[in-house]
Amino acid sequence: MTSARRNTRRSLQIRLALAYAAGIYVAGIIVLLLVDLPLAGVRSTVPVDRPAPATIAATGDGISPERLLVGSVLALVVLVPVALALGWFVAGRFLSPLRAITGTARAISAGTLDRRLDLGEPTDELTALGHTLDALFARLETAFDAQRHFVANASHELRTPLAGQRTLLEVALADPEADAGTLRAVCEEALALGEHQERLIHALLALAMSERGIARWEACDLALITRRILESRCEALAGKGITLTEQLAPAATVGDPELIERLVANVVDNAIRHNHQGGHVRIETGASGSWAGITVTNSGPLVPEDQLQRLLQPFQRLSPDREDGYGVGLAIVNAVAQAHRAALDISTRPEGGLTVTLRLPGKPLSSMNEGQTPVKNLVNLLGRR
Repeated sequence: MTSARRNTRRSLQIRLALAYAAGIYVAGIIVLLLVDLPLAGVRSTVPVDRPAPATIAATGDGISPERLLVGSVLALVVLVPVALALGWFVAGRFLSPLRAITGTARAISAGTLDRRLDLGEPTDELTALGHTLDALFARLETAFDAQRHFVANASHELRTPLAGQRTLLEVALADPEADAGTLRAVCEEALALGEHQERLIHALLALAMSERGIARWEACDLALITRRILESRCEALAGKGITLTEQLAPAATVGDPELIERLVANVVDNAIRHNHQGGHVRIETGASGSWAGITVTNSGPLVPEDQLQRLLQPFQRLSPDREDGYGVGLAIVNAVAQAHRAALDISTRPEGGLTVTLRLPGKPLSSMNEGQTPVKNLVNLLGRR
């Protein structure tokens, strides 16, 4: 494979060198013709008996055609190796960035994703290609790092309830005095851990669905979706004594209604779950120009400003020891927003809590589907199992 690539590269250099040499050779022929033809008709003057340089008595032939022909042939013969050498040198100079691109790309494909071309100046078509490839390599490195982190976090999240189930069952089986009541209690705890796994897998499937892109476009109203979700969250709001303030103006948008409803539900659930007893939640919807928006403001614990972007990643919690939720709620919101090319803005409040603002387009955007993602591939496997 390497030999074939080297032969291809040499073949390209040879072809470019021959092309440059042919151009130089043709230009040389044209120049000689333009010079030889006028010289062939020139008549030179010669003095008779050399009496004085200024006395001219007769004229004779100038440069003969034979001498011009011989001189031109010799010049063209000398021009052949010069043109070939110059063409080879120029072709090598032009192919030098391609060699750098090929070598670095080969090294990167072997696993060193942190390498870059760094072609620098001058800026031309080849260096522009190098800069584009550097940006591509950077995105690939980010994607692979995100995949590794996701697999590690998903494995940890799934392994914890499995380890708990195994410990419960092993302890129950090792106890010779375990009665029916003890075994029943152990089974109930094992079922609770199994339900925890099911909810986690359901959350992962929701994240995968959010990242798959837009499958269908339908008109919907954020106000109607939000009102329907709030009606189903009345018990949760009352359980924590949360005061709800809503201002639901019509906000027509276009997108996948199922994903948009999941987005709104996750924002509302996040505002309820991460709120304190007797807190408040304010929800507003409305339209402005070609955009439809929803803003959810909630009280709650103080959130450091530098932690906001981290919370948009899967399995990221504000505090590692917190057990409420799975750390994928805002990640789903972010994935749905990106799929709809929506503007997502999350800001902290000085008194605690968050303000989440989403602006969705009022008409569909093209080229929305991004294909398979590492999250989707892994979660589809989990779902089949």
